[in-house]
Amino acid sequence: MRSRFDRQLETLNTMLIEMGMQVETAIAASIEALKKQDTILAKKAIAADTEIDQQEKDIEAMCLKLLLQQQPVAKDLRLISAALKMITDMERIGDQAADIAEISIFLSQAPYVKTPEHIPQMAAATAKMVTESIDAFVKKDLELANRVIADDDVVDRLFDAVKGDLIKLMSADSSSGSQAIDLLMIAKYLERIGDHATNIAEWVVFSITGKHEDAAGSEG
Repeated sequence: MRSRFDRQLETLNTMLIEMGMQVETAIAASIEALKKQDTILAKKAIAADTEIDQQEKDIEAMCLKLLLQQQPVAKDLRLISAALKMITDMERIGDQAADIAEISIFLSQAPYVKTPEHIPQMAAATAKMVTESIDAFVKKDLELANRVIADDDVVDRLFDAVKGDLIKLMSADSSSGSQAIDLLMIAKYLERIGDHATNIAEWVVFSITGKHEDAAGSEG
């Protein structure tokens, strides 16, 4: 019975990895769409959100099945409850990637006054956080989870750099205001993706140690 349960836990890990990969694809497509002003790529990111929503439902069903099939020990309960929390954050990341893609479609209608510089760096940093947070869960890697939590500061600094870029842009050219506001919204969505990746990493820490601390450092 236990070996069957362990195999199902492995299946859960695989499903989480696949959902993580789909989330990464959505982020990459939405940012590439932004850089190239490519509406086809943007629509791909929006379509990925539907798949991510379905994956959330499938993983939720698997977690409930695991809880009902056998009386899990404390460690199993932590792992399954962490997975349930993580998929909520991943689903929200998918939503935010779709939001970025929708703004990208709007921005494709006119050339950029100035090509976004720090936004692709933010996107790369947040996508890395998402990937590593899922890896940390699957590998039960506490050090990697803590590294993801620390990396949120990098994303926050990049967000400040984007704001600085856009303020300079609007100061130099008042007609760029509309574009600058849309780009700032995209940067804000990326900052939120970083926050969700941090949440995932914090739940990984909980699944390993039994302790959950929020980003401010207070136990939850």
